[in-house]
Amino acid sequence: MNAAQPIAARPALSIEHIAVHFGGLVAIADMNFVVNEGEVVSLIGPNGAGKTTAFNIITGFLRPSQGEVRYRGTPLTHLKPHQVAELGLVRTFQRTSVFQSVSVFENVMIGLHRRGRSRLWDTLLALPRERESENDLRAKAHEILEFVGIERRANELAGSLAYGEQRLLGVALALAAEPSMLLLDEPVSGMNATETARFMQLLGRLRKLGVTILLVEHDMPMVMGVSDRIVVLNYGRIIAEGPPAAIQGNPEVIRAYLGQGARKRAGD
Repeated sequence: MNAAQPIAARPALSIEHIAVHFGGLVAIADMNFVVNEGEVVSLIGPNGAGKTTAFNIITGFLRPSQGEVRYRGTPLTHLKPHQVAELGLVRTFQRTSVFQSVSVFENVMIGLHRRGRSRLWDTLLALPRERESENDLRAKAHEILEFVGIERRANELAGSLAYGEQRLLGVALALAAEPSMLLLDEPVSGMNATETARFMQLLGRLRKLGVTILLVEHDMPMVMGVSDRIVVLNYGRIIAEGPPAAIQGNPEVIRAYLGQGARKRAGD
C-alpha cells in the first residue's frame, strides 16, 4: 500500500513584489511572502521595519508603489478596507478600537449589524422577520464573547475594561465580521503573562475553526510558541523566513532584532 501523499499547501494570502515609497523614503522594498490556508504566520522586526505598513497595504489603508496583494486569488491592491473585509480578511489594530461608551455586548452587536444585511424598514417597523434576526444576532454576540473569554463582562462599559480585556474585545469585534483570515497587530501588547497565555490558547481555538492568522508581535516567547512560520523584516526588507527554530538561531536575525538576550528568553 502506497504511503499517503502530503496535502499541498494552498496559499490564502500572497504578497508579490510589494514596495512602498514615501517620497524618497523606502518603507518596504520588494516584499514577497505567502500565508497558507490554516497557518499562523508572524511578521516580526524592529520598530520602523515596515510591519504595520505591510498590514495597511494588505487591508487597503495604503496603496503600494508597486506589486500586488492577493487573497484566495483575488487582487486586493485597489480595494477599499471594507471591501477587503467583505472577502473575509479582517484586522485588529495596535491601539484598541472599541466603542468605549457602550457595553461590551453592544460592541459586538454593532459589529454583527455591520456584517448583517437587515433592511432599514424592517428594523424601523420591527417586523417579525427582523425580530427573529435580532434574536439570532444577540445569541451570536453572547457566543462570540464566550469564545474570547469575556462573556462575564457583557454588561459592563467597554471603556471600563482592563487593557488586556479591551484587546480581547477588539478580537471579538473582528470575529463578528466572520473572518476566514485574521490580521492581528500586536494583540498581546500590554497583557501580563497570564493574559498572554490565555490569548495563545484563543489562537489555538481559532486555528481549530480553520481561521488563517497573520500577526505582528514583539513578544518573542508568544511568537515562537504559536507560529508555524516567521517572516523577519528589517528596514523594509525581508531578511529571513522560516519555522521558529530556524529564525531563533539565525545570526542575521539575532544581530538585527532578537539579540542574545531575546534569543535566550525565546527559548526558555
